[in-house]
Amino acid sequence: MTAVSSQPHVGTLLRELRERRRMTQLELALDAGISTRHLSFVETGRSKPGRELLLRVTDQLGVPFRERNQLLLAAGHAPAFPERSLQDSELAPVREALDLILTGHEPYPAVVLDRYWNIVATNSAIEAVGAWVDPALREPPANAMRVGLHPRGLAPWIANLGEVRAYFVSRLERQVAMTGDTKLAALLEEVAAYPAPEYERDPAADAAAGHILTPLMRLHAPDGRQLSFFATVATFGTAAEVTTSELSIELGFPADAATAEALRELARGG
Repeated sequence: MTAVSSQPHVGTLLRELRERRRMTQLELALDAGISTRHLSFVETGRSKPGRELLLRVTDQLGVPFRERNQLLLAAGHAPAFPERSLQDSELAPVREALDLILTGHEPYPAVVLDRYWNIVATNSAIEAVGAWVDPALREPPANAMRVGLHPRGLAPWIANLGEVRAYFVSRLERQVAMTGDTKLAALLEEVAAYPAPEYERDPAADAAAGHILTPLMRLHAPDGRQLSFFATVATFGTAAEVTTSELSIELGFPADAATAEALRELARGG
């Protein structure tokens, strides 16, 4: 008896990727420079896609490298993008760049995260704030979503917890929509269930109020100091390797002079 595979064929995977991005076959076909008929045949399994076609289509869809490799494998092609451990000798320049960024950002907080929000590396400012968190949440592999939003994490110290959680939940939602990753979906379900005030962001209201950057994370430190941060996220925009492409560097900046001075004092051991 011939075994029947339970794995979806490449056309089904491609259709799911397209639909998660809310693109029609016509839109994707035009962007990728192929006929709608050809794309339809691929999605229904009537035509086997070539390697170049899949790379072109997934590039137009903005599919992460990990999912591009999975799609290529499903079509019987070799993966296009290598995946190495961050400790691999070939990624030494990446590690050096991360160390430079983390150290150079002190005394302000910075953390490097992987695809699943696991903490890859931190600087000393993050380590200082980590002391406010339940040690069990800091056990490797520590997850930034849990460290930040769990009731035994930083959550009790975050004055605007509803706003901050809404921001990070929306980022997770975009990741799940982009990848369909079940592990990310499980993390999203967990984080969305953490207790926090309801918050619905209104960008127009923020602009009308004169807010330049939102959200600001406002912390009530254990010593009574009030700390306020805005953040930026950096990635390796020219990465051609899976692990490097999935790294994000979260950089916190003081939103006021008092926070900047408090961070300098903490760095001095104050």
